[in-house]
Amino acid sequence: MSINASTILAAIVGIVIGIIIMMIAGKTGLDRAKTEAQAILEESNSKAENIIRQANLDGKQAAYEMKMQAEKELKDQRNRIQQAENKLVRREDSLNFREENLVAKEKKVEETAKAAETKLSNVARMEKELQEKINSQIEVLEKAANMSQEDARAELMAAVEKKSEKEISAYLREQDEIAQERAADNARNIIANAIERYAQDEVLERTVSVVSLPNEDMKGRIIGREGRNIKAIEQATGVDLIIDDTPDVITVSCFDPIRREIARQSLEILMKDGRIQPGRIEEVVAKVTRELDESILKHGEEAVFQLGIGRINKELVRLLGRLRYRYSYGQNVLEHSVEVATFTGIMAAELGLNQSLAKRAGLLHDIGKAVDFEQEGSHVELGAKLAKKYGENEIVLNAISSHHGDEEKTDIISVLVSAADTLSAARPGARYESMENYIERLENLEKIATGFEGVERAFAIQAGREIRVMVQPDKINDETMVKVAHEIREKIENELTYPGQIKVTLIREVRVQELAQ
Repeated sequence: MSINASTILAAIVGIVIGIIIMMIAGKTGLDRAKTEAQAILEESNSKAENIIRQANLDGKQAAYEMKMQAEKELKDQRNRIQQAENKLVRREDSLNFREENLVAKEKKVEETAKAAETKLSNVARMEKELQEKINSQIEVLEKAANMSQEDARAELMAAVEKKSEKEISAYLREQDEIAQERAADNARNIIANAIERYAQDEVLERTVSVVSLPNEDMKGRIIGREGRNIKAIEQATGVDLIIDDTPDVITVSCFDPIRREIARQSLEILMKDGRIQPGRIEEVVAKVTRELDESILKHGEEAVFQLGIGRINKELVRLLGRLRYRYSYGQNVLEHSVEVATFTGIMAAELGLNQSLAKRAGLLHDIGKAVDFEQEGSHVELGAKLAKKYGENEIVLNAISSHHGDEEKTDIISVLVSAADTLSAARPGARYESMENYIERLENLEKIATGFEGVERAFAIQAGREIRVMVQPDKINDETMVKVAHEIREKIENELTYPGQIKVTLIREVRVQELAQ
């Protein structure tokens, strides 16, 4: 127990001593803290005073600068106000000067107007006096000439009108000659340009009227037993086959080019196939007919598409395709129609006309040749009827009706179609007729006409389709012209061989001339 009491006492003493030591240490730290705080406070006060002094200095500096800026702006504003005042003063002086000038000009204008009024009144007075003198002189002249003023004026006007009429007539005649020369030059240039721009191959085909046989034995097979094969071919195609005239050749004779083409193609297929008997013949002919119908329509559509003339009635397109198998002097009629359409379109473009309508008229001008071998009438009449039936333009109808001169041309496109038709038919290589034969035929045509009494000159025109005969008016009168034209026509029909028709035109002209010296 004693040990525990001493131990406890020692612990208590230790605790007390520790507390005393802590109290002494705390007091010492507190004094040190107070000292440090006092130092910090004094340092802060010093810095605050410095900051305040610097702030005062900065404020004074800023106030001074603002004052100086304000004074500068005020000075500038005063200067601007002063300049505006000076400008207003100068403008006011200018306005005053102008006002003075205007007042002076107004006075001057008033003075000028007064002077003009005075002059006008003087002029009116002088004009009146002059008119009175003129009237008195006119009265004196009327008494001296025994003619009134109206009569003298009428006579003078008549003389002036007569003189002017002569001068105007001479001027018009001169201008007409100049215009004709220019028109001729322009026409030549247009035609030459059209020919130059159109490059067409020369004719290399003629109407196919013969079929070559591989050997003579084929003739017997085509004829057949008792001629039944050849009869079947002729009945199915509507042609005549001539076999015995030429070796290794069968001649196909028919006025219808479509039938002739069907027969030609059918014979070639039968000879290649080798099966020649009536049943097979009918089958082949039917097949060729269908294929040819499709080919005809295709040829017509290609021609229309090539020219770019828009839509055409399907029946007219089919008729155009039929022209592919029609020839005139070796010239394919469809190719000729396309060529005429091209020529016409080129010339229409040069003249500023409707190019599409011109091509349409050129393409359809010979459409009648697609049916003239199976209907009554010339190809011109039939073509006009077909075009009218299928609703073609009146200009197209006139171009078809007048391209051989059967009717009067009512539109310039008709003239172009006629010219293009002549160009296409007459250009070298267009037809099989040689140049020598062509020239000889024209010379013979002119020779026949000039062989009649009273005929002065004759000219073959339109590639020999027309002969124009100039007669002597003192030997052939109007009544005998009909008789002479009839005789010329009969002699041409009896002595010449020619394609198509030839128009005979007689011209009788009486000229009276006087020479003024």
